[in-house]
Amino acid sequence: MPWDVAHYSTAAGERSVQHFVTALPEPARVEAVALLVRLAQHGNALRPPHTKGLDDGLFELRGRRHGVRIFFMFRPGRRIVLLGGIVKKRTSIPTATIRLMRARLQEVLDADR
Repeated sequence: MPWDVAHYSTAAGERSVQHFVTALPEPARVEAVALLVRLAQHGNALRPPHTKGLDDGLFELRGRRHGVRIFFMFRPGRRIVLLGGIVKKRTSIPTATIRLMRARLQEVLDADR
């Protein structure tokens, strides 16, 4: 049974992951879409090397060829919320990106209350 995948939307109504994926060059876009399909199919059963937990409920979906990273969280009822994405160009995720994704995660949690 597939998982329900929702998008975080900015205050301006922009779906950050949808915008990120659309802007990727063709090979990276194909990889990102394949990862998102796999996430929707397997949810929390998807394991490394495809996903990695970043603590406090934040996870990353990891592309291997093009450095695509898509950040997400799980919600009750087999729901996944996509929070944002980057193309990783170094070994660590930039601190500003982690801060932004954690803020979006908290915003989703606050909205669900």
